[in-house]
Amino acid sequence: MFAVSNAVNIEQRLTALENLVAQQAVELTEAREANKKLQRERDEYKNLVKHLREENERLKRGLLGQKAERLPKNDAQLSLAIMGLMLDKDAAGRNPEPPVVEQVVVEHTRKKPVRKAFSDELPRVTIELLPPEVEKEGLDAFEYIGSDTREVFERRPASNVIVQLVYKKYIRKERQAGSSTQVLRAPSVELPIERGLAGPNALAETIVRRWQDHQPLNRLSGIYAREGVDLAKSTICTWHEALAEPASVLVDAMFQDAFSAPYLCTDATGVLVQAPERCRSGHFWVLVAPEKHVLFRYSKRHDSAAVDEMLAGYRGYLVADAHSVYEHLYRDGNVVEVACWAHCRRYVFKALPSDPLRSKVALSQMAALFAIERTIANSPRKKKEEVRRQKSKPIVEQFFQWVDEQWPLVLDDTPIHDALRYARNQRLALQRFLDDGRLPMHNNISELNLRREACGRKNWLFVGNDDAASVNATFVSLLASCQLHGIEPLGYLRDLFILLPSWPRHRVLELAPAYWRQTLEQPETQQKLLANVFRRIVLGSLP
Repeated sequence: MFAVSNAVNIEQRLTALENLVAQQAVELTEAREANKKLQRERDEYKNLVKHLREENERLKRGLLGQKAERLPKNDAQLSLAIMGLMLDKDAAGRNPEPPVVEQVVVEHTRKKPVRKAFSDELPRVTIELLPPEVEKEGLDAFEYIGSDTREVFERRPASNVIVQLVYKKYIRKERQAGSSTQVLRAPSVELPIERGLAGPNALAETIVRRWQDHQPLNRLSGIYAREGVDLAKSTICTWHEALAEPASVLVDAMFQDAFSAPYLCTDATGVLVQAPERCRSGHFWVLVAPEKHVLFRYSKRHDSAAVDEMLAGYRGYLVADAHSVYEHLYRDGNVVEVACWAHCRRYVFKALPSDPLRSKVALSQMAALFAIERTIANSPRKKKEEVRRQKSKPIVEQFFQWVDEQWPLVLDDTPIHDALRYARNQRLALQRFLDDGRLPMHNNISELNLRREACGRKNWLFVGNDDAASVNATFVSLLASCQLHGIEPLGYLRDLFILLPSWPRHRVLELAPAYWRQTLEQPETQQKLLANVFRRIVLGSLP
């Protein structure tokens, strides 16, 4: 009995010992995994600290500036090779075809600029230069055999002119007895501003200089003073406020016409508004109906109410960033969100210094998507949908699969964590461009047009008040739309101010830049423009 009892005790002890060893093995494995995780986190924090130190040094030296959101030249091939490993291989185990890779690398090369010839529309003055011997001895002693011609650009001073409108009065020499004397006088010439002191071309030039060339009012007043014209800032402001009232009717019609577009692109930027003691903030919004209109609006606040006011009644796709002010639009399904891959790429690019390996994988896949889009930029809708389904969709699916794999491995509140979170939150909206060939994969057109206000803001610093900001938005809408359609803005505004006062309000949309060329071909339009005395003076038809 004693022997059997000892054997049982020994067996129990061995079992307990084996369990203890197994438990310790599991704990050791978990400790090793935790140690690896801590080491990985330590390395990531080291990279973050290194990145912050570098940015701090650049800030001290004043070298921190905007960068192109693309891979460095030396890393392009390596990162694209990484992307190739991430993508599905074919049956033979080979990587996908490399044409996209070649197109991405071409993105980093720049062509040598070619000097363009001067426009044939510029006036030319011909000066014939003779050799000193010919000038001394005369042309009779030499035989002309040819010439060399060279063109040199020069500039004459700007020309300002005062137009005196003399309304002569007449009465008939032969009058019937007892009849009243009738004084005959020419009808008053129509001016853009009733009883104004400036003609249409002068008014158009002040607008172009102020909001196309971004000249603040004090500089603009100084420029005219050098040319001998004393124009106070308040005078120019009064002109623009008076012109904005009829022009806003046109811009409102352009907004309504934009809502018929298959999709709209929007973005916003802040602006300072002059106020006692301290400037307050306002916001400029841009709304682009591609191939139609570029429109601007001003609001006091950057909130959902401002979005509702700008997009009241719109139904369709909206390409925008992931800001919360747009979220309420998507709840009822009348407005469908389309996210921007350029915004997603921007988050990843910010993570490049601190987490280069992950960032290069993501940037490589995005570079391939953008390269595909460049090849089909001018293709019809069905062609775009086919190419996106065959080439872009596999890359998008692989990208989000990679995002899901990396999500548990990244540290919270790091740049790469923010980039992956943005991609996960916007997953459906980022994939929406694959379903409709009309939709873009980015919102760059809004940001490019919004730079107008950002560039002007660096010059004029602030707007005087909310009304002045609305005037700004009205004329910038017309100028930006002119650029979209390749229309010369000074001539457009001059002719617009000639036509607008007497133009039927129900046809005001015909004066928008999108339909301007068709409107100019109408006999009615040509007759009104040719009859305007100020236009004939500017174009040289009158002395």
